[in-house]
Amino acid sequence: MRRLPIYFLIDVSESMVGVPIEQVQDGMRTIIQNLRVDPYALETVFVSIIVFAGRSKVLSPLTELYKFYPPVFPIGGGTSLGQGLECLMNDMDRNVQRTTLESKGDWKPIIFLFTDGNPTDDYAAAFRRWNDKYRRHCNLIAVSIGDNVNVLTLAQITNDILLLKDTDADSFCKFFKWVTASIKTTSMSVSEHNADEIKLAPTSGINLEKVDPATHPGCVDENFAVLHSRCQNTKQDFLVKYSRQMQGYDGQKSYYGNSSEFKLVGAYPINKEEYERLSSGASVRINTTLLRGVPACPCCGNQIGVVVCDCGNLFCVGESETNECPWCGMQGTLGHGDPEGMNITRGLG
Repeated sequence: MRRLPIYFLIDVSESMVGVPIEQVQDGMRTIIQNLRVDPYALETVFVSIIVFAGRSKVLSPLTELYKFYPPVFPIGGGTSLGQGLECLMNDMDRNVQRTTLESKGDWKPIIFLFTDGNPTDDYAAAFRRWNDKYRRHCNLIAVSIGDNVNVLTLAQITNDILLLKDTDADSFCKFFKWVTASIKTTSMSVSEHNADEIKLAPTSGINLEKVDPATHPGCVDENFAVLHSRCQNTKQDFLVKYSRQMQGYDGQKSYYGNSSEFKLVGAYPINKEEYERLSSGASVRINTTLLRGVPACPCCGNQIGVVVCDCGNLFCVGESETNECPWCGMQGTLGHGDPEGMNITRGLG
């Protein structure tokens, strides 16, 4: 019999303590109860739970559905996603049957990764191992519980990233019904159609958003606000750096006025091609009223290095009455800004 292995890789770090871990505990119980009344799931599904905090542990080994009972979830310190992924891969090596010349192995394992924070360990080696040897042979669905997770990190190991925006009891209930429906649909698909891909259920009626890592802001370094501008004369790109902190007169770091404000550090020319090659493309917005200081252009010496074009990009201007945006080619005169400021693009820092 070909099995459909279902792994739950669950973050049990300190930030999950209280309501979140209780909701996951209840949700797992609901999933198992509902799957047990589905004939396709009973025929194919095997379930395992692996948890990770500072360390990882197989909480429940891969077990046939009718014999599976959800365990009590512990809480630990740290969020070692790399260790959790290593534990998962090691367990699959031991317990998932691979296809050979003589026989068909198990169906592609489905992994549901639940996490509410960012990794605190060095996960690079585990990510490389996953991408090199396992990613093509598994279906990994990463679920961000709340919006504190850096989806750009999760995007390194899967294309299927979901954001559970609300973490109240009703949202969790609907979410775990969705997980159950996705498993049921996939188990029916492998049983009837011999299909080897996950069939996710529709997310209508659930505050569950599929995340596009290319447009998601991810985590922002809130110590700095960095703007990407372009020289009108030389067409060279430069970065304008603002810092949240400044050096106090007593030699100690102190916040500059309002702690949400940033003080100008400087403007620096960059290699545009290298910058684009090494950047994720993600960005966020910041209001101009939070920025203190205007730099001169480091490329041509124009006295104002940050002016916003209607196309949304930044460039420098000098004393000329008419200016041309080096990004889009639009020409015009310099106008006055809104006293309430405007939202412009900044990098992640």
